[in-house]
Amino acid sequence: QLHLVESGGGRVQPGTSLTLSCAASGSDFFTSHFGWFRQAPGKEREFVASISRRSGGSTLYADSVKGRFTISRDNAKNTAYLQMNNLQPEDSGVYYCAADHFVYGLVADQYEYWGQGTQVTVSS
Repeated sequence: QLHLVESGGGRVQPGTSLTLSCAASGSDFFTSHFGWFRQAPGKEREFVASISRRSGGSTLYADSVKGRFTISRDNAKNTAYLQMNNLQPEDSGVYYCAADHFVYGLVADQYEYWGQGTQVTVSS
C-alpha cells in the first residue's frame, strides 16, 4: 500500500521553473514505479513522465516536456520529483503523482495509487 502526497505547485511566469514533490508513505516505495500526469480544465489527463523502480531508474517523457522536465526519485526520502524548467502556459493544470508495483509506462489506468494533485498555473 502506498499513500501519495504531491506538493510544490503554484503560479509562475512563463520561462521559470518549479519542482514538484511526491512524498510516499508505506513500505513499498523502492519497489514501485512512479509517474506524473497532468490535467488541464476541459481536457483529459495526460502522461508527463515516468521512472522505473530499478536502481538508476530508466525514464520516459511526453514529447511536449522532453528536454524541459526531469523526473527523479530519492529512495532514502521516499520521494519522487518532477523538475520543470522553462514552463509555458500550456503546462498549466493539476499535476498528479501515480505509483504502481508492476507498471512502468504511459497509461494512467495502469497505475494503482494516486495522489490528490497539485495545481500548476503558468501565466504572465
